[in-house]
Amino acid sequence: MLEKYLDIQPEVAQALANNQPVVALESTIISHGMPFPRNVETALLVENTIREQGAVPATIAIIEGRLKVGLTEEQITYLGKAGPAVTKVSRRDIPFVVAGKKDGATTVAATMILANMAGIKIFATGGIGGVHRGAQQTMDISADLQELANTDVAVICAGAKSILDLALTREYLETQGVPVIGYQTDSLPAFYTRESEHSIDYRLDTPDQIALALKAKWEMNLNGGAVIANPIPVEYAMPTKAITNAVDTALAEADEQGIFGKESTPFLLARVCELTGGNSLDSNIQLVLNNARLGAQIAIKYSQL
Repeated sequence: MLEKYLDIQPEVAQALANNQPVVALESTIISHGMPFPRNVETALLVENTIREQGAVPATIAIIEGRLKVGLTEEQITYLGKAGPAVTKVSRRDIPFVVAGKKDGATTVAATMILANMAGIKIFATGGIGGVHRGAQQTMDISADLQELANTDVAVICAGAKSILDLALTREYLETQGVPVIGYQTDSLPAFYTRESEHSIDYRLDTPDQIALALKAKWEMNLNGGAVIANPIPVEYAMPTKAITNAVDTALAEADEQGIFGKESTPFLLARVCELTGGNSLDSNIQLVLNNARLGAQIAIKYSQL
């Protein structure tokens, strides 16, 4: 039945059939995360980084109503040029974008769903969504967290985006039974910064250890994903005070302008980039590349088990 909706790129399909390592990649980072042409350049660089490690990249999106697992360079360029005009797609949006034969850029949640449909277990991204600041009043909680609770895909990320309420995000993941694994770290990274005051559940120091833990989890039918928190490289990490000030300013502006819901994250990330003189965009790109490398290494080890 899935074949009616799902297209798996031949290279990706062959790799999956031969139990070769595949790493899923999201497309919201292309359409909504960065300006053109930097977004396309980064997406292709991330794919090449995964190939260099010995794995196959599978960038995921919806094109003309078809679920696409693995994109061509032309399709990536198309999404990058279209930018925010492309629908930002989470779980609730998928059937409507498909039925309407529209284009959609997949969030972390939607990418997990499509990756799971195709049989891909490892997914590398920038940062996950989470509980937004002020959620006690707004109930603004990313669908990424529920997807992590239910879908068997591991997400390699640089922690939760620093625009979020990290304490509540951490609490939500714990309540949902989602393990937070720190890769060579004892604290939850905060996207642009390597550390935060929040702990992780387990520190694992090698891709082998992570792959073994994931294999055990899913073979025992302990459903749901896992967060593999991979700190941004030291040389690209930003000063905590500079990021905190920029985030606080951006949040105040979003509140003044009445920006909330699915529009808030793109606005806040873009505004933080402006307030830091573009430094946050450079850091964002480097942390995505860092996650792609680790994702490929974990996928390789997982495929060998």
